[in-house]
Amino acid sequence: MRYIFAVWAAPLVLFWGWYFLSINDLHFGYPILSRALNLAIFDLYGELLGVEAAKIPWMIGKACIIDTFILLGIWAFRRRKLIAEKVSGWRSNPRPEMRRVSEAGRVHPAE
Repeated sequence: MRYIFAVWAAPLVLFWGWYFLSINDLHFGYPILSRALNLAIFDLYGELLGVEAAKIPWMIGKACIIDTFILLGIWAFRRRKLIAEKVSGWRSNPRPEMRRVSEAGRVHPAE
């Protein structure tokens, strides 16, 4: 599963890294990181999709969030027994550190 997370995270890091560097024009001498290329690419995508270029990053962001929830859902489904055990453990044994305080009795901070 960790390989799936790595394969999922790598394009996200590359895309959003490129996007925020290029939208802020931090190109470090590389033309691929320039704001002009960013605007040209999103204008091209906008023409191909028939939407405004400014809406495309939000569309990509929404798709990334949906993908994240799908991937977390798959991960939770695979770990459902472990999660169920933890939840039942929390319900039957709520916060052992709080139980120690109640066993010691109520002690005021000034005492």
